Amino acid sequence: MVIESGPVHSFAIGDGYGVYRGPTADSAFHRHAAFQIAVAERGEITMMAPTGTRHHGEALLVAPMMRHRLLATEDLHTFYVEPQCVSADRLRALVEQAARSGRGGSGIIAAPELSGFRASDLAGPSPSGELDPRLVTALNLLRDGTVTLPELPALVGLSPQRLRALAREQVGMPLARWRIWAQLRRATEALGAGESLAAAAITAGFADQAHFTRRMREMMGLTPAVVLAALSDQSRCAT
Repeated sequence: MVIESGPVHSFAIGDGYGVYRGPTADSAFHRHAAFQIAVAERGEITMMAPTGTRHHGEALLVAPMMRHRLLATEDLHTFYVEPQCVSADRLRALVEQAARSGRGGSGIIAAPELSGFRASDLAGPSPSGELDPRLVTALNLLRDGTVTLPELPALVGLSPQRLRALAREQVGMPLARWRIWAQLRRATEALGAGESLAAAAITAGFADQAHFTRRMREMMGLTPAVVLAALSDQSRCAT
């Protein structure tokens, strides 16, 4: 599903990824459950780590669950790549390489090799070749909203303790955090299908619209209103 609102304002969501292009204001500190590639269309972008360190570059890569804030940018292309997808394997390697060289302590990495990155560079929905396939199955089941957390271990053939440990070791987050990310994905899909903010929040399992907005700001640095604005622009352009 692609949401276009003109040449420099769009939002897209696909199998294992999300893409936003457009202006951004200063964000609050937040943490994604996915890798983030942020690419400046002109000049550089700036991100700040919780320590106050500023990172600049044409393209910055942020590892999952690393707190950061993005400073205002006139035209940003940002990609959210879910960790269970094959496209994330390349990004994991870049993060590990940066850590070995001492550049990745904050989880924010200057990645000039990604400055020309586009959605067409995503490798499709194939599963990661590095993660335990049982964990990949668990993440996909939670993403699709087909099972609850207590049901999950038996469905993938692991004990609850082992599944929790795999999630922390291989994707760096508890499964409960991933479940919130999955809810955000489902809510965004509902907006793309024409539901209101309030209805999309309920569809995805949030308590209400305010809960949806708060979680999206905490985990993506965007708000549902930004997505809805892109949809509204798309509708106006189509008429």
